[in-house]
Amino acid sequence: MTGLVKVIMVAAVLVLQPIATLAATLLRDPDIEYALGRLAKPVLDAAGLSAGSIKVLVIKDPSLNAFVVDNRHIFLHSGLILKMKSAAELQAVVAHEAAHIANGHLARRPQNARAARSAAALGLALAVAAAAAGADPSAATGISLGSASSAERVFKGHTRAEESAADASAIRYMAAANIDPKAFLEVLNLFRGQELLSEHRQDPYARTHPLSRDRVRAVTALSSAVTKKPADSKTADYWFARAQGKLSAFLRAPSWTLRRAKDSASQDIKLMRQAVAYHRNSQTEKAISHINKAVATRPKDPYLQELRGQILLESLQLNAAVNAYSKAASLAPNNALILGGQGRALLLTKQPKTALGVLEKARQKDFRNSGVLRDMATAYAQLGQMGMASLLTAERYALLSQFDNALIHSKRAASLLPRGSAPWLRAQDVLSASEAQAKKKKRK
Repeated sequence: MTGLVKVIMVAAVLVLQPIATLAATLLRDPDIEYALGRLAKPVLDAAGLSAGSIKVLVIKDPSLNAFVVDNRHIFLHSGLILKMKSAAELQAVVAHEAAHIANGHLARRPQNARAARSAAALGLALAVAAAAAGADPSAATGISLGSASSAERVFKGHTRAEESAADASAIRYMAAANIDPKAFLEVLNLFRGQELLSEHRQDPYARTHPLSRDRVRAVTALSSAVTKKPADSKTADYWFARAQGKLSAFLRAPSWTLRRAKDSASQDIKLMRQAVAYHRNSQTEKAISHINKAVATRPKDPYLQELRGQILLESLQLNAAVNAYSKAASLAPNNALILGGQGRALLLTKQPKTALGVLEKARQKDFRNSGVLRDMATAYAQLGQMGMASLLTAERYALLSQFDNALIHSKRAASLLPRGSAPWLRAQDVLSASEAQAKKKKRK
């Protein structure tokens, strides 16, 4: 893949999925998502939200922003993560976004969107949600309704009253989680003076999260009122450094990473960053040597094993990649991204039957992952089950809202599958939905 960021097109790595409405890209990586989950858990628990049902995901965008569009995802721009100076600052951002969910602010978003008559705002939500589920690059065209920046703000923007309420709740969550709430003030200080800039020069966070002197004063007073001593943050600091380190290793120039890797918070993070940098420079032997050393420091770490699998797979050392992914999957058997990567590696080593079993497990844990659907279709085709291959292809296109293609493949699946069988009924569902979309398109 060309461009500054070298990635592998499987679910186990930084799978880059463009979102046209945001002119940005969603980054899926099991290591980074796990680290962000570890950081988010204390504040989500304090907010009374289920940490297991809310994912913190990363959008590739150098600007500073964070937002929510539903009750299941918190989105952070990569620029914001790389700008944060501590785990507590990142947790403050998560706490604030969690407050918007817990306080019911999202319940008014559909109403606001209808009031603005902005179908584009809904399109933004669909595009983001689909990308979060693992949609491939073609998803943006099919799912997005082409939201303009104004519609985006209608959907994601918050009122000053909502911001004040979320600030107060966030500080309460941080205090309950024994996280220094003064870190929240440090985050707000990043945006001081933004309200004086013209709108096109402001960071997105300042546009969607109104900032004022009164708000800063209120946060200062609320955070100062917390006298409870923060708990030890060594664990949070480690996972923050690891997420930030891996993200920067993939997004910044390898030369930048190699110059700064020595300043990493721990030896394994240093070696991981160096491995990514060497890999992106096509220095395969050095990359494998460094990731092997990183694995040796934490032999039971599934995410280092997953990165090892990525490097080996991209270096076309396929059998070794299968072994690495298998170790990663044995250590994290419920991680859908790792399972998807393992299935892809098995598929590339001509083991379609075994791959299919693994991919099915991945799909059960993330049933909307279009990459897994693609690989399952390939596995069925290699096994000579063309009806199932067509069905999975039809479902993938339907997921991506590419209903013309879904119609073609669902018809093919229905003609090949045993009439009345469960797969045939699934094909009928896709066929009906695709035909309905075709009729709607004609009426327009």
